[in-house]
Amino acid sequence: MKVTFTPSRLRGTVAAPPSKSMAHRMLICGGLADGISEIHGISESDDVSATLRCLEALGVSYEKNGTDVTVHGADMRKSLPRSELYCHESGSTLRFLLPLCLLSGNKATLSGTEKLLSRPLSVYETICKEQDIQYFQGRSSVSVRGTLASGEYKIPGNISSQFITGLLFTLPLCDGDSVLRILPPIESRSYIDLTIEALRAFGIKVVWQDDKSLFIRGNQRYLATDVTVEGDYSNAAFFAALDLFDHDVTVTGLSANSHQGDKAYIKFFEMLAKGTPTIHIGDCPDLGPILMAVAAAKNGAVFTGTKRLRIKESDRGAAMAAELSKCGVSVKVHEDSIVVYPISFHSPDEPLYGYNDHRIVMALSTLLCMTGGAIEGAEAVRKSLPEYFDLMKSLGADFTVSD
Repeated sequence: MKVTFTPSRLRGTVAAPPSKSMAHRMLICGGLADGISEIHGISESDDVSATLRCLEALGVSYEKNGTDVTVHGADMRKSLPRSELYCHESGSTLRFLLPLCLLSGNKATLSGTEKLLSRPLSVYETICKEQDIQYFQGRSSVSVRGTLASGEYKIPGNISSQFITGLLFTLPLCDGDSVLRILPPIESRSYIDLTIEALRAFGIKVVWQDDKSLFIRGNQRYLATDVTVEGDYSNAAFFAALDLFDHDVTVTGLSANSHQGDKAYIKFFEMLAKGTPTIHIGDCPDLGPILMAVAAAKNGAVFTGTKRLRIKESDRGAAMAAELSKCGVSVKVHEDSIVVYPISFHSPDEPLYGYNDHRIVMALSTLLCMTGGAIEGAEAVRKSLPEYFDLMKSLGADFTVSD
């Protein structure tokens, strides 16, 4: 899908979409609970749909009514997967659910795109090897068979907090207590806190023993509940950024008390508007594309803690560097830092490309509202925010869509 923008001034109010991060967590907790849970604020994004589809394969049933989902929990310790768990391109789905497949001892196969399966799974592979659990990974699937044991785990904190979350979902259901020792540096700690918050809502207790160790009591029970998914700072950032470029857009529905790490965009946008800051994004890598876009059109910036941008839906640092160069911007991508030199920012010389990455598409679209120009592969927004272009149109964005 190709979207071609004409420069326009956007104004109005947009409600923050529900948090994809919390939607995954709430649905999984509901799927593990004894009884029926009501979960409100579930979007139609590809990633969340993948989690629902995989839970269903594990024996969970659900009914969806608009943005409300009624979830009938299942006992994963007795689960016999009805089919492959197709995760599509959702890293959260794959990494959150793989440990749950190790509760029953039965074989389970999780599949997805080759891009998804190229993202690191080494933490789980190592655990399976240490516990004599069968583990086989191919180009588009991973199969496991065996039972996860409670105990002490040492997990690197600089790959992805998703591995820690997957274990936090699973270990409370194991016999015996467990401790997760997270090897520093710990990046995306805010996402771990989001998981603990979701677990608490469903009656599961996990506590920090110190700043690097989590204690998980075994033989706990998930309790069915009624919850609402909070607004998403990650996707709200793309709308909030518009105000930096003479638009007048208000984003509602965000909790000031949220644990979401991407709430940091509020502070970072102020820094980018005032000067050429150095910003560490190791705890909020999903903000990388929109922060780079803003820096390109403003005063430039140095971003540190960027290593993990390489293992997202695309190599986000390289992708943004390539596309921003079409707008006269020079970007230098280093091992764990990125420097954006604005030089002579202008409308793109040729169509921009989305790299099948929803956050790349939305970040570049923010700029195209100002400069005009086209972006190809714009359908990637379906991964997290399928209504993105409808929302932009409601704010007055002027664009045409073609296949």
